Amino acid sequence: MVAEREGAVVMKGHEEGMKQAGALLKEFGLPEGLLPLEEVVEVSYDAEIHGFIEQGRIKKLKGVKAKELFIWAPVGDITLDNPPTGNIHFKSLAGITKTFPVHAFAAGQ
Repeated sequence: MVAEREGAVVMKGHEEGMKQAGALLKEFGLPEGLLPLEEVVEVSYDAEIHGFIEQGRIKKLKGVKAKELFIWAPVGDITLDNPPTGNIHFKSLAGITKTFPVHAFAAGQ
């Protein structure tokens, strides 16, 4: 477990966390408006969100849930297509995948 935490970025507080999240998303080629989706009622966030970020992907994501019909399913993986097709995929831990256009998650959208 210690090896997974080496190099981790930990932020306290909403404002600092939001700035750092936006910077990390941009650095790894993900849309800056991806987290948090404040105006989307089908997404909920725990007080703490964590996962592993790499180029075009967030894996082992914890603390984010998406509403699918009447069930709140934890989102475990967010992936951009490679090569780029303009789509982003959200995969729940239950195996349900939803695909959306990347531009829907641009900052300020």
